[in-house]
Amino acid sequence: MATEIHPSALVDTNAQLGENVKIGPFCVIEGNTVIGDNCTLDANVQIKSFTRMGKGNTLDSGVILGGLPQHLGFKGEETWVELGDNNILREYATVHRATGVDIGRESTVIGSNCMLMAYSHVAHDCVLGDHVIMASSANLAGHIEVGNYVTIGGMSGFHQFVRIGDYAFVGAMSGFGQDIPPYMIATGVRGGLQGPNSIGLRRNGFKAKTCNALKKAYKLIFRSAIPRKDALDAAEKEFAEFPEVINLVDFIRSSKRGVAVAGHGSK
Repeated sequence: MATEIHPSALVDTNAQLGENVKIGPFCVIEGNTVIGDNCTLDANVQIKSFTRMGKGNTLDSGVILGGLPQHLGFKGEETWVELGDNNILREYATVHRATGVDIGRESTVIGSNCMLMAYSHVAHDCVLGDHVIMASSANLAGHIEVGNYVTIGGMSGFHQFVRIGDYAFVGAMSGFGQDIPPYMIATGVRGGLQGPNSIGLRRNGFKAKTCNALKKAYKLIFRSAIPRKDALDAAEKEFAEFPEVINLVDFIRSSKRGVAVAGHGSK
């Protein structure tokens, strides 16, 4: 099918458009941009220079991709926003360009099959994996790494350089300045871990034995009186047959900011 561009839209001649792209009223597509096949842009979407996206992305009204990074050290370097395939960005979601290799990365990256709900924000130098959900008004500061199959509740905020591991679930209106390990639930104004994300893991096909191993490893690492280093060694030894537990242990060991602690009332 042919690409459709509303008469009121402004599309730079140096923008690269794929097949069957639909561009709605009052959109602005700047030069040096790439929009893949089967993408749909609703009214008032802005795609700024140095933005490229794959196939099948849907951008709702007011989405802005490629805004300049909110960083005083940025000097106008050529940096990018990159989206994979089949992402959904709802009303007024924003994603900013990276700051460059001297400060951060060459690109702010969003993987494939993600949903960024209304008014969510991804700042400079962030990297999001696949199947990430950010609920309305969730905000990521710069340099944040988000794993695959992560769910972030609405109105949550994250300090720069925080990492969020695979399959983590973050409750609404939470705030974090430290890393959230994979497979965990975390919530709170100054958020703490609440235990493994058991429901989310089962929904994604994790076996009962794996979920039980992660629960036991969580208790050993976060809820016991054993020093953290010794607890990690013990978990690694006791659950060596479970790669998910090894991934959890490796994530904690590699943390530079430290990881979130067990919250009040966690199990």
